[in-house]
Formats: sequence, structure tokens, C-alpha cells
Amino acid sequence: MKIAVLTDPETATGFRLGGLEVHTAQTVAEATERLTGMIETDGFALIAVDEGLLPEPYEAVERAMRGRDLPVLLPFAPLAQAFAAGEEDATEYMRRLVKSTIGYDIKL
Repeated sequence: MKIAVLTDPETATGFRLGGLEVHTAQTVAEATERLTGMIETDGFALIAVDEGLLPEPYEAVERAMRGRDLPVLLPFAPLAQAFAAGEEDATEYMRRLVKSTIGYDIKL
């Protein structure tokens, strides 16, 4: 099982540099379609979803998630918004997001 990120093309580069598998979209419709496809492949344990791109990921793919425990969808605030709020360390930011969603740390 893999970890992936669904975000806009501008933000994708940073996640790729971090070694994560990244899928991009530019519109809500495109993001919903990509996320549905990612869920249906059964290859992901965790998908981090940019809330700036898809504000309510679980609602957007409710039908695809029906009867599934995985993947866990981890909505995150757009990084520009998080850092504008005084967040300094991207690694720490993502660590806290994962921990608050699933209850424990994962070292990526």
C-alpha cells in the first residue's frame, strides 16, 4: 500500500521532492475524477488531498468510498495558507496533519 498526494500542479513539485507519489488536478471536477480513480485502484493506504482543490474530499467521493476502510483521506489546508498562518516547517506541518487524522506518527 502506498501514500499519495492529490494537489494542484504548482504545489505538486514540493511533494515530489519529498519522495511522495503525486497526482494533480486543476478543477474540482478533475480532482473528484482523479480521487475516485485512485480509490478504485485499491493501491493506496493514505491519500492527502489539498482542500484548496477539493474542499470536502469524503463528500466528493462518498460513493467510491462506500464499504471501504482504505484509503484514509487526509484533507490538508493549502500549504500557502498554512505557512501564511505562521507555520514554518513543512515536515512538522505534515506530521501533525497525519497524526491528527490517524492518531499516530508515520515517518515518511
